[in-house]
Amino acid sequence: MTALTSRMRGTTADWLLRNHIWLFLALAVAVFSMASPYFLTVNNLGNVLTQAAFIGILAVGMTMVMINGEIDLSVGATLALASALAIGLQPAIGVWPAVFVGFLSGVALGALNGTLVALSGMHSFIVTLGGLIGIRGLVFVYTGEEALMVEDFAYTDIPEVYLGPLSLTAMIFLALAALFQWVLTSTRHGRETYAVGDNIAAAHDAGIRIKRHKIINFTICGALAAIAGILLSMRLGTAEPNAGRIWELWTIIAVVLGGTRLAGGYGSMWMTVGGILTLAVLRNGLRLLNTPNYVELMVMGSVLILALGLDRVLAARKGAA
Repeated sequence: MTALTSRMRGTTADWLLRNHIWLFLALAVAVFSMASPYFLTVNNLGNVLTQAAFIGILAVGMTMVMINGEIDLSVGATLALASALAIGLQPAIGVWPAVFVGFLSGVALGALNGTLVALSGMHSFIVTLGGLIGIRGLVFVYTGEEALMVEDFAYTDIPEVYLGPLSLTAMIFLALAALFQWVLTSTRHGRETYAVGDNIAAAHDAGIRIKRHKIINFTICGALAAIAGILLSMRLGTAEPNAGRIWELWTIIAVVLGGTRLAGGYGSMWMTVGGILTLAVLRNGLRLLNTPNYVELMVMGSVLILALGLDRVLAARKGAA
């Protein structure tokens, strides 16, 4: 009986650990629904999804990189550059060519990050920290430290497409999450991404092309950062040189909160979606309650500590398995 009880407790603990983010999300929704009559409305929930989508798109790419055992601190700066190019080049080459150039900038920067990490042997934290600083400086040079304003206002109508409460931006976020969940679970690239993050030496012995996987996943991350930047520029009708500033931190918090290990080898795109939604609900709910900004920052800092604690628990359980 004691052994059975122990197994049941272990199974329950494992289930809670695997699904913790949905419990956190349900608790946050319940608390703010009782605290504010404006929270649980169709319009507000639609706004929460839209607000979550921009960082959510970054988080999809970050999840691919982190499962691979790496990290990308340059996503916010890449977002800013893509949005600046997508608006700034429109008078010279037209709307869609400018959008395409903005997208290519993210692809190129992601590929550059991946190549430097794969070939130099430097840690991705250092490589992408340098990228964060350098790319942000490039954005300030390109924009002249001023916001760029869109001239063709049809550009800002694009994200105003809605399916019920879901904005186009939210639909793109969820579609990308579904696509890359399929990549992780149903393709050779996804399986080998987990293998590289879990044990790089064993992956090398198994003949997995480690450098190739790192370059591909960093390229995906840069491309998705560019998509997020372009969508943000469409929604705002402007490109700010400070766009996406510290978003890389919110992105990492959401991904780790969703259970992806900082050391790599473990994670799920749907759990990342849960992490993003939990952060969005917390920020939206606190603002509906007119919470001072410093309290919001304290809550988010506590969430970061919680996320890091979960990462340690996941690592410990994996080591004990």
